[in-house]
Amino acid sequence: MVSASVKDVAALAGVSVGTVSNVLNRPEKVSPAVTTRVQAAIEKLGFVRNDAARQLRAGMSHSIGLVVLDAANPFFTDLARGAEDSAAAENFSVLVGNSNDDEGREAAYLDLFEQQRVRGVLLSPVGDVIPRLEQLRRRGIPTVLVDRVSDNLSFSSVGVDNLAGGEMAVRHLLSLGRRRIAFVGGPTSIRQVAERLTGARKAIGEVSDATLEVLKTESLTVLSGRAAGEAIRNRTAAERPDAIFAANDLLAVGILQGLMLMGDVQVPQEIALIGYDDIEFAAATVVPLSSIRQPSVLIGSTALELLLQEAAAEPGFEATHVVFRPELVLRQSTLG
Repeated sequence: MVSASVKDVAALAGVSVGTVSNVLNRPEKVSPAVTTRVQAAIEKLGFVRNDAARQLRAGMSHSIGLVVLDAANPFFTDLARGAEDSAAAENFSVLVGNSNDDEGREAAYLDLFEQQRVRGVLLSPVGDVIPRLEQLRRRGIPTVLVDRVSDNLSFSSVGVDNLAGGEMAVRHLLSLGRRRIAFVGGPTSIRQVAERLTGARKAIGEVSDATLEVLKTESLTVLSGRAAGEAIRNRTAAERPDAIFAANDLLAVGILQGLMLMGDVQVPQEIALIGYDDIEFAAATVVPLSSIRQPSVLIGSTALELLLQEAAAEPGFEATHVVFRPELVLRQSTLG
Protein backbone atom coordinates (compact mmCIF):
# COMPACT_ATOMS: atom_id res chain seq x y z
CA MET A 1 0.00 0.00 0.00
CA VAL A 2 1.43 3.39 -1.03
CA SER A 3 1.30 6.06 1.68
CA ALA A 4 -0.53 9.27 0.94
CA SER A 5 1.69 12.28 0.25
CA VAL A 6 1.36 15.98 0.92
CA LYS A 7 0.52 16.39 -2.79
CA ASP A 8 -2.36 13.92 -2.42
CA VAL A 9 -3.74 15.86 0.53
CA ALA A 10 -3.42 19.16 -1.35
CA ALA A 11 -5.22 17.74 -4.41
CA LEU A 12 -8.12 16.34 -2.38
CA ALA A 13 -8.51 19.53 -0.35
CA GLY A 14 -8.19 21.75 -3.44
CA VAL A 15 -5.32 23.79 -2.02
CA SER A 16 -1.60 24.19 -2.69
CA VAL A 17 1.13 22.06 -1.14
CA GLY A 18 2.30 25.18 0.68
CA THR A 19 -1.09 25.58 2.29
CA VAL A 20 -0.99 21.98 3.56
CA SER A 21 2.46 22.68 4.97
CA ASN A 22 1.14 25.76 6.75
CA VAL A 23 -1.73 23.76 8.28
CA LEU A 24 0.78 21.23 9.59
CA ASN A 25 3.47 23.64 10.77
CA ARG A 26 2.01 27.18 10.98
CA PRO A 27 -1.76 26.81 11.42
CA GLU A 28 -2.12 30.44 12.51
CA LYS A 29 -1.44 31.46 8.88
CA VAL A 30 -4.45 29.56 7.52
CA SER A 31 -8.15 30.35 7.81
CA PRO A 32 -10.33 28.01 9.90
CA ALA A 33 -12.35 26.96 6.84
CA VAL A 34 -9.28 25.93 4.83
CA THR A 35 -7.78 24.21 7.89
CA THR A 36 -10.97 22.15 8.25
CA ARG A 37 -10.81 21.08 4.58
CA VAL A 38 -7.14 20.06 4.83
CA GLN A 39 -7.67 18.15 8.06
CA ALA A 40 -10.62 16.30 6.51
CA ALA A 41 -8.44 15.31 3.54
CA ILE A 42 -5.67 14.15 5.89
CA GLU A 43 -8.11 11.96 7.82
CA LYS A 44 -9.69 10.51 4.68
CA LEU A 45 -6.35 9.63 3.09
CA GLY A 46 -4.75 8.44 6.33
CA PHE A 47 -1.83 10.78 5.78
CA VAL A 48 0.99 10.57 8.35
CA ARG A 49 3.60 13.30 8.32
CA ASN A 50 7.23 12.22 8.03
CA ASP A 51 8.84 14.14 10.87
CA ALA A 52 12.22 12.48 10.30
CA ALA A 53 12.39 13.69 6.72
CA ARG A 54 11.18 17.14 7.71
CA GLN A 55 13.84 17.44 10.38
CA LEU A 56 16.55 16.26 8.00
CA ARG A 57 15.54 18.92 5.49
CA ALA A 58 15.63 21.52 8.22
CA GLY A 59 18.97 20.22 9.45
CA MET A 60 17.51 20.01 12.96
CA SER A 61 16.28 17.03 14.96
CA HIS A 62 14.26 16.65 18.14
CA SER A 63 16.03 13.42 19.01
CA ILE A 64 18.95 12.81 21.38
CA GLY A 65 21.25 9.80 21.03
CA LEU A 66 22.31 7.95 24.20
CA VAL A 67 24.87 5.12 24.21
CA VAL A 68 25.30 3.19 27.48
CA LEU A 69 27.89 0.59 28.43
CA ASP A 70 25.46 -2.08 29.60
CA ALA A 71 21.70 -1.84 29.23
CA ALA A 72 21.30 -4.90 31.48
CA ASN A 73 22.71 -2.93 34.42
CA PRO A 74 19.90 -1.13 36.29
CA PHE A 75 22.28 1.78 36.91
CA PHE A 76 22.22 2.62 33.19
CA THR A 77 18.47 2.01 33.01
CA ASP A 78 17.96 4.64 35.70
CA LEU A 79 20.45 6.97 34.02
CA ALA A 80 18.49 6.68 30.76
CA ARG A 81 15.24 7.37 32.62
CA GLY A 82 16.70 10.57 34.04
CA ALA A 83 17.78 11.71 30.58
CA GLU A 84 14.45 10.75 29.03
CA ASP A 85 12.37 12.56 31.64
CA SER A 86 14.34 15.77 31.16
CA ALA A 87 14.21 15.39 27.38
CA ALA A 88 10.43 14.90 27.37
CA ALA A 89 10.00 18.12 29.34
CA GLU A 90 11.75 19.92 26.45
CA ASN A 91 9.85 18.03 23.71
CA PHE A 92 12.81 15.85 22.78
CA SER A 93 12.96 12.09 22.45
CA VAL A 94 15.88 9.84 23.43
CA LEU A 95 17.22 7.05 21.21
CA VAL A 96 19.08 4.51 23.35
CA GLY A 97 21.88 2.25 22.14
CA ASN A 98 23.71 -0.41 24.15
CA SER A 99 27.42 -0.71 23.31
CA ASN A 100 27.76 -3.73 25.61
CA ASP A 101 31.31 -2.55 26.31
CA ASP A 102 32.19 -3.12 22.63
CA GLU A 103 34.01 -0.42 20.68
CA GLY A 104 32.61 -1.64 17.36
CA ARG A 105 29.03 -1.41 18.55
CA GLU A 106 29.73 1.99 20.06
CA ALA A 107 31.11 3.24 16.72
CA ALA A 108 28.07 1.85 14.86
CA TYR A 109 25.68 3.77 17.12
CA LEU A 110 27.65 6.99 16.72
CA ASP A 111 27.52 6.53 12.94
CA LEU A 112 23.76 5.96 13.12
CA PHE A 113 23.17 9.02 15.26
CA GLU A 114 25.26 11.12 12.90
CA GLN A 115 23.20 9.89 9.95
CA GLN A 116 20.01 10.72 11.84
CA ARG A 117 21.39 14.18 12.61
CA VAL A 118 20.38 13.99 16.24
CA ARG A 119 20.53 17.21 18.23
CA GLY A 120 23.28 15.77 20.40
CA VAL A 121 24.77 12.62 21.92
CA LEU A 122 25.10 11.39 25.49
CA LEU A 123 27.83 8.77 25.70
CA SER A 124 29.26 6.44 28.32
CA PRO A 125 32.43 5.68 26.34
CA VAL A 126 34.20 2.34 25.96
CA GLY A 127 37.61 3.60 24.88
CA ASP A 128 39.21 6.72 23.44
CA VAL A 129 36.46 8.24 21.31
CA ILE A 130 37.55 11.88 21.41
CA PRO A 131 38.60 12.01 17.69
CA ARG A 132 35.17 10.61 16.71
CA LEU A 133 33.38 13.09 18.96
CA GLU A 134 35.36 15.94 17.44
CA GLN A 135 34.09 14.81 14.04
CA LEU A 136 30.51 14.88 15.34
CA ARG A 137 31.07 18.37 16.71
CA ARG A 138 32.23 19.58 13.29
CA ARG A 139 28.87 18.33 11.96
CA GLY A 140 27.10 20.42 14.59
CA ILE A 141 26.37 17.50 16.95
CA PRO A 142 27.62 18.14 20.49
CA THR A 143 28.42 15.36 22.96
CA VAL A 144 28.29 15.09 26.74
CA LEU A 145 30.14 12.22 28.42
CA VAL A 146 28.13 10.42 31.11
CA ASP A 147 29.32 8.29 34.02
CA ARG A 148 32.76 9.57 33.15
CA VAL A 149 34.89 12.52 34.20
CA SER A 150 36.33 13.93 30.98
CA ASP A 151 40.08 14.04 30.35
CA ASN A 152 39.46 16.31 27.37
CA LEU A 153 38.20 19.55 28.88
CA SER A 154 36.54 20.59 25.62
CA PHE A 155 33.75 18.04 26.11
CA SER A 156 31.25 18.46 28.92
CA SER A 157 30.93 15.54 31.30
CA VAL A 158 28.82 14.29 34.20
CA GLY A 159 30.17 11.61 36.48
CA VAL A 160 30.85 10.41 39.99
CA ASP A 161 34.14 10.42 41.88
CA ASN A 162 34.78 6.67 41.60
CA LEU A 163 38.15 6.89 43.31
CA ALA A 164 36.45 8.40 46.36
CA GLY A 165 33.78 5.70 46.14
CA GLY A 166 36.40 2.96 46.19
CA GLU A 167 38.09 4.52 49.20
CA MET A 168 34.74 4.89 50.96
CA ALA A 169 33.83 1.23 50.47
CA VAL A 170 37.12 -0.18 51.74
CA ARG A 171 37.43 2.26 54.64
CA HIS A 172 34.03 1.06 55.80
CA LEU A 173 35.20 -2.57 55.68
CA LEU A 174 38.40 -1.63 57.54
CA SER A 175 36.35 0.19 60.19
CA LEU A 176 34.63 -3.12 60.92
CA GLY A 177 37.99 -4.70 61.73
CA ARG A 178 38.24 -6.59 58.44
CA ARG A 179 41.80 -6.91 57.18
CA ARG A 180 41.84 -9.56 54.41
CA ILE A 181 39.88 -7.74 51.74
CA ALA A 182 39.21 -8.86 48.17
CA PHE A 183 38.31 -6.58 45.27
CA VAL A 184 36.16 -8.42 42.71
CA GLY A 185 35.62 -6.77 39.33
CA GLY A 186 36.67 -6.41 35.76
CA PRO A 187 37.75 -5.97 33.16
CA THR A 188 39.94 -3.19 34.52
CA SER A 189 40.01 -1.69 31.02
CA ILE A 190 36.66 -0.20 32.07
CA ARG A 191 37.72 3.10 33.54
CA GLN A 192 35.14 3.13 36.30
CA VAL A 193 36.36 -0.27 37.55
CA ALA A 194 39.99 0.85 37.46
CA GLU A 195 39.19 4.02 39.43
CA ARG A 196 37.27 2.09 42.10
CA LEU A 197 40.21 -0.29 42.44
CA THR A 198 42.63 2.63 42.76
CA GLY A 199 40.49 4.05 45.56
CA ALA A 200 40.42 0.66 47.28
CA ARG A 201 44.22 0.41 47.14
CA LYS A 202 44.59 3.90 48.55
CA ALA A 203 42.45 3.00 51.57
CA ILE A 204 44.33 -0.28 52.11
CA GLY A 205 47.64 1.57 52.02
CA GLU A 206 46.60 3.56 55.08
CA VAL A 207 46.36 0.44 57.32
CA SER A 208 49.60 -1.46 57.85
CA ASP A 209 48.16 -4.92 58.53
CA ALA A 210 45.50 -4.85 55.78
CA THR A 211 45.82 -6.67 52.45
CA LEU A 212 43.95 -6.39 49.18
CA GLU A 213 43.51 -9.35 46.84
CA VAL A 214 42.31 -8.51 43.31
CA LEU A 215 40.04 -11.09 41.67
CA LYS A 216 39.41 -10.08 38.08
CA THR A 217 36.18 -11.00 36.29
CA GLU A 218 35.41 -11.09 32.58
CA SER A 219 32.31 -8.94 33.00
CA LEU A 220 30.29 -7.00 35.55
CA THR A 221 27.38 -9.45 35.67
CA VAL A 222 25.57 -11.61 38.21
CA LEU A 223 26.97 -14.75 36.58
CA SER A 224 30.55 -13.50 36.83
CA GLY A 225 29.95 -12.60 40.46
CA ARG A 226 28.47 -16.00 41.22
CA ALA A 227 31.53 -17.73 39.74
CA ALA A 228 33.80 -15.56 41.90
CA GLY A 229 31.69 -16.26 44.97
CA GLU A 230 31.80 -20.01 44.38
CA ALA A 231 35.58 -19.91 43.94
CA ILE A 232 35.96 -18.12 47.27
CA ARG A 233 33.54 -20.51 48.98
CA ASN A 234 35.60 -23.47 47.80
CA ARG A 235 38.69 -22.21 49.61
CA THR A 236 39.50 -23.18 53.17
CA ALA A 237 38.30 -20.75 55.83
CA ALA A 238 41.88 -19.58 56.43
CA GLU A 239 42.38 -18.80 52.73
CA ARG A 240 39.19 -16.80 52.30
CA PRO A 241 39.04 -13.00 52.58
CA ASP A 242 37.05 -11.65 55.49
CA ALA A 243 35.53 -8.88 53.34
CA ILE A 244 34.75 -8.30 49.67
CA PHE A 245 34.34 -5.07 47.71
CA ALA A 246 32.51 -5.79 44.45
CA ALA A 247 32.96 -3.34 41.58
CA ASN A 248 29.19 -3.13 41.08
CA ASP A 249 25.98 -4.43 42.62
CA LEU A 250 25.34 -7.06 39.94
CA LEU A 251 28.64 -8.68 40.85
CA ALA A 252 27.80 -8.37 44.53
CA VAL A 253 24.44 -10.13 44.03
CA GLY A 254 26.24 -12.98 42.24
CA ILE A 255 28.93 -13.20 44.91
CA LEU A 256 26.25 -13.42 47.59
CA GLN A 257 24.63 -16.30 45.71
CA GLY A 258 27.96 -18.08 45.25
CA LEU A 259 28.93 -17.75 48.92
CA MET A 260 25.60 -18.80 50.38
CA LEU A 261 24.41 -21.31 47.76
CA MET A 262 25.20 -24.32 49.93
CA GLY A 263 24.89 -22.41 53.20
CA ASP A 264 28.65 -22.75 53.71
CA VAL A 265 29.67 -19.10 54.12
CA GLN A 266 27.68 -16.65 56.20
CA VAL A 267 27.42 -12.98 55.17
CA PRO A 268 28.44 -10.82 56.98
CA GLN A 269 29.52 -13.01 59.91
CA GLU A 270 32.34 -14.68 57.98
CA ILE A 271 32.66 -12.37 54.99
CA ALA A 272 31.36 -8.80 54.83
CA LEU A 273 30.24 -7.72 51.35
CA ILE A 274 29.73 -4.31 49.77
CA GLY A 275 28.77 -3.41 46.20
CA TYR A 276 28.64 -0.27 44.08
CA ASP A 277 25.78 1.68 42.41
CA ASP A 278 22.99 0.97 44.95
CA ILE A 279 20.59 -0.38 42.34
CA GLU A 280 17.02 -0.90 43.53
CA PHE A 281 17.50 -4.67 43.84
CA ALA A 282 20.39 -4.24 46.32
CA ALA A 283 17.97 -3.72 49.18
CA ALA A 284 15.88 -6.78 48.25
CA THR A 285 18.50 -9.56 48.22
CA VAL A 286 18.37 -12.37 50.79
CA VAL A 287 20.95 -10.41 52.76
CA PRO A 288 20.37 -6.73 51.86
CA LEU A 289 23.52 -5.30 50.32
CA SER A 290 25.55 -2.39 51.55
CA SER A 291 26.58 -0.31 48.54
CA ILE A 292 28.10 2.91 47.26
CA ARG A 293 25.23 4.93 45.85
CA GLN A 294 25.53 6.84 42.59
CA PRO A 295 22.77 9.37 41.73
CA SER A 296 21.98 7.59 38.44
CA VAL A 297 18.78 9.45 37.56
CA LEU A 298 20.38 12.79 38.41
CA ILE A 299 23.41 11.97 36.26
CA GLY A 300 21.14 11.35 33.26
CA SER A 301 19.01 14.46 33.74
CA THR A 302 22.02 16.71 34.36
CA ALA A 303 23.80 15.40 31.25
CA LEU A 304 20.70 16.05 29.13
CA GLU A 305 20.40 19.60 30.41
CA LEU A 306 24.07 20.31 29.65
CA LEU A 307 23.67 18.86 26.16
CA LEU A 308 20.69 21.06 25.29
CA GLN A 309 22.50 24.11 26.64
CA GLU A 310 25.47 23.38 24.40
CA ALA A 311 23.26 22.63 21.38
CA ALA A 312 21.65 26.06 21.71
CA ALA A 313 24.87 27.93 22.57
CA GLU A 314 26.86 30.31 20.43
CA PRO A 315 30.39 29.41 19.23
CA GLY A 316 32.92 29.60 22.03
CA PHE A 317 30.70 27.75 24.52
CA GLU A 318 32.79 26.49 27.43
CA ALA A 319 32.37 22.89 28.49
CA THR A 320 30.98 22.11 31.94
CA HIS A 321 32.16 19.27 34.17
CA VAL A 322 29.94 17.98 36.96
CA VAL A 323 31.32 15.46 39.45
CA PHE A 324 28.96 14.04 42.06
CA ARG A 325 30.24 12.55 45.30
CA PRO A 326 29.02 9.00 45.99
CA GLU A 327 27.24 8.02 49.19
CA LEU A 328 27.80 5.07 51.53
CA VAL A 329 24.58 3.08 52.07
CA LEU A 330 24.79 0.55 54.90
CA ARG A 331 22.72 -2.63 55.10
CA GLN A 332 22.98 -6.11 56.60
CA SER A 333 25.69 -7.47 54.27
CA THR A 334 28.30 -5.55 56.26
CA LEU A 335 26.50 -4.70 59.49
CA GLY A 336 24.77 -8.00 60.26
